[in-house]
This record gives sequence, C-alpha cells and structure tokens, in this order.
Amino acid sequence: MTAVRELIVEADGGSRGNPGPAGYGAVVLDPVSGEPLVEAAEYIGVATNNVAEYKGLVAGLKAARELAPGATVRVRMDSKLVVEQMSGRWKIKHPDMKPLAAQAARIFPPSQVTYEWIPRERNKHADRLANEAMDAGKRGEQWRPSASTAALEAGARPGSGALDTGGARVAGDAAAGAAKARAALAGTVGGAAATGTAAAGAGAGAGAPAAHTARVAAHGAPARTESSYAAPAQAAYAAPAQTAPATPGPDAPARREPGQTGFAQAAYAAPAQAASAPSAPAQTAPAALGRGASGGADPLGGAGVAAPASRTAPAAPPVGWAAAADLGAPATFVLLRHGETALTPEKRFSGSGGGDPDLSPVGRRQADAVAAALAARGTVQEIVSSPLARCRQTAATVAARLGLEVRVEDELRETDFGAWEGLTFAEVRERYPDDMAAWLASPEAAPTGGESFASVARRVAAARDRLTARHAGRTVLLVTHVTPIKTLVRLALGAPPESLFRMELSAASISAVAYYRDGNASVRLLNDTSHLR
Repeated sequence: MTAVRELIVEADGGSRGNPGPAGYGAVVLDPVSGEPLVEAAEYIGVATNNVAEYKGLVAGLKAARELAPGATVRVRMDSKLVVEQMSGRWKIKHPDMKPLAAQAARIFPPSQVTYEWIPRERNKHADRLANEAMDAGKRGEQWRPSASTAALEAGARPGSGALDTGGARVAGDAAAGAAKARAALAGTVGGAAATGTAAAGAGAGAGAPAAHTARVAAHGAPARTESSYAAPAQAAYAAPAQTAPATPGPDAPARREPGQTGFAQAAYAAPAQAASAPSAPAQTAPAALGRGASGGADPLGGAGVAAPASRTAPAAPPVGWAAAADLGAPATFVLLRHGETALTPEKRFSGSGGGDPDLSPVGRRQADAVAAALAARGTVQEIVSSPLARCRQTAATVAARLGLEVRVEDELRETDFGAWEGLTFAEVRERYPDDMAAWLASPEAAPTGGESFASVARRVAAARDRLTARHAGRTVLLVTHVTPIKTLVRLALGAPPESLFRMELSAASISAVAYYRDGNASVRLLNDTSHLR
C-alpha cells in the first residue's frame, strides 16, 4: 500500500429532542477502496443536534490524525451549518458552537482539511453510528463496536462498489492497533492491508462500556484516540478552572490559627483562593502529576478509547513522565460538592453524625446551575451520591436534567464530627480545646465522639477502588462532601494528610480525577465554580 495522501472523514450527530438525548458517529474511509478504517461513536447525554454534529466531526478528525497526521482530509457531512462554518463562509455566532469549532480547527493544520456537504442518504454510515450510540444511551450503555451493524447497513462504499462486511474489524490493544494502522497506511506493510488483529484488549469484551469506542478494519486494531481526560482550553470546563471568591469551605469549617505546626499548619477551611489544577500537556505524554492526556478532550470526560472491564492497580506504578503510556481510557470521577445548606454560610461543622439538613434556596439554585452546565458538556454517564440529603437532592437535580438514575454509595458520606456537629470552629475550640488541638495535629485524631480523617480516607479509598473497577472507561459524577472529595484529590496526588487543610472547596464546585488501569491517577480540575457566575 502506498503512503497515504488523503483520508475521508464522514461524521454525523443527532439529538432526540433538540436538546435531548444525543450521540454522534464518525468513520474514516480509505479514499480509494472506500473501506472503513476507523469507526467512532458516543452517547453524549443531553445536547443539541449541532453540538452532536460538531462532536462527531472532532472525533472523526482525531481518529484520522492518529492514522496519518500528515494526510489531507476530506470531511463529508450532511450538516450544512457545520460545513459552511468550518469552511469559513458562515460566521459562528452561537456560544456553544465556537469552542467546538475551534477545537476541530486545531486537530489538523487548516491547509490539510476541506469540507464538503453531502445529502443525508450518502452519510448513512455515520448516521447509523450516531443512532446506535443514542440507542445504547437509552439502554444506559455506551456504544460497543462488537454490536455495531453500521458498516453493513451503509452498503457499498464510494470508489469500490464493494460491501464492507465489518468482519475484520475488532477492538484490541489501542497503541498496537494504531501502530499497525499507521504502518499499513505509510506503506510499510506491502501489498494488501495486514490481516492480523491485535490481541483482544480494551473494550473488546461484551459488557465493557466506554465513553467512546473506535474500531479499525483489517489494517489493524483501533487507532488510539485522545485520552478521555485532557484539560484543553475549549468549552465550558476546558479553560483552566476558575475558583469562587473565598467561601471558607467545607461542611466543617476551621481557620488557620497562629502558632500551629505540623498537621495543623492550615485550617480545614483552607486558603481563601484555590489554584486550578494544571492543564494536561498538549502532547500525548504523561502529565507531571500522574497520567497525562492529549489535548482536545474534555476534563469532565470526553471521547476516549475502549476500556477494560476492570482496573488492575500495581503495588507501585510508575508515575509522571517516566510512566509508560496507558492504553485504556480512565475511569473519570467528576467530583461535585453538594449545594449550600443553612449551615454552610454560617461555617458550622456539618457531617454525617448530626442532623441531615436539606439544601437551602441558594443550594437549590446552585444545583440547577451545575445541572445545566453538566448537561451542556454531555459527558456524564453515571451518577453516584452520598446518602445524605443535601447530596441526594443535588444529585437528583442533575439526574433529572441528564435523564440518568442515581445510585447511593454509603462510603461517600461526610466525616462524622461527633459532638462538634452544628458548632463553629470557635465554639469547638472553646468547648473541646484539647480534642481540637489533637485533631489539628494528627489525621489519626478524631473529633470528640467522631471519626478521624485517617478513618475517612480508608473508607473513601475502598469506595474509590470499587467504583473505578465498576466504571472503567466511563465518566461518573460523584456527588459528595468536602472531606471525601479532598481525600480523593489528596490520594491521587500522593499528598500528605495535612494537604486536606490546604484546599478550598466551595459549595456546588466541580473537581475531577482520572483513574487509569495501571494504578495511576491524574487530577484535572479543582474547585471549579465558573458555572455559578
């Protein structure tokens, strides 16, 4: 096979309700034989037709770039809007469209991409993939290549007159598949395309749902698309996270006290301003604080490769730039602190050992705002909540907007603050000075009659391991509290226990951590409150 000069990308997206449950499909074609080289599809939650179409375009371009970054690409879509806007003939006025168009424009140099409008009947393959993704979403699943019949239903491909049976396409080792595909396209595999397949890997087995799945024809196994947890500068959460003005933080407030040392260097409320988590590197290399990801994906879990059904964590995985590339999509935890209760602005300890307050009117408005923001992103696939009322109410608001169910995980509950429940920091210091001093000095010390941070860390870590195994390759919203969220972030960073006192976490804020199957983790967002402004 001669070196590739051109690829064809066909993409489509749809929404059943506009906005409504939405999905996209994309296929990369050989321009000579018309054979599908890569297919991609994803259910994206509630979105508009145009958002789904743009996401399909982005997925198709990324898949083409993985196959042959130097090729020219001819994009064919039945969306007049997307074709004209990306061709520069129509202005992009809608705020939801601008970041998506910018993201698509950065995947290839503009000189390498042309756009062509085609009638819908000529875009059957991508259309069918989008519908398969929406059907899967309706079942509470993600699209799987092994169940797809899009290639069969698309019929003969342009240029060949042949019917593609889809029989050679498998889901396998992503990196190996991409290497084989690139080798074949570059002409290093002589004659006909290689017919060997990679060993079954990420997403190959039935029942291994993923945020995004790609499959490749006989040229090799799936080309590796962007990791599902990059932090680009596009869309609602793609810019570096902005933090809210100093909202002293947790359900359990505290302040930095003069003269404190050791574990008590900072108060539970943490600094007034919090730095956002750094964006991932632009290239497909590991990030300095764990596993990296390529630019162009979404920090709340966007398109990624098929993932294995479970996560295997080595005892001491390599981290940072020294770590080998992980081949599976991570389990992405979007960590949402519940909205305000009446106790939040009064800075009172509010854990799991006292009353169970409801959201205040302000908290309900915050829940509505975060639900709208997550619906606009369209990446959340599952929702898990703490059993406490303020979390369940926040989760229910989001679930109603996304059309998802809520599952309760008891281990995500807040710390039991014992006799301190409902008190301010000053009141606790006055009534229980020795217990307060011990608590500030050591994570093993518990509030009077309550639960230590060390104990919370053990149960949160156990919940993390269960959830990452259960939701490998998927994006899961965890609606929980200050201590569990800070603990997940701390453990992901390998930070000491006193770091709990050095993080700000505002009501209804969003943080995010990605967990990879080799045991590495990557913090990608911290205390984002941009949706509340």
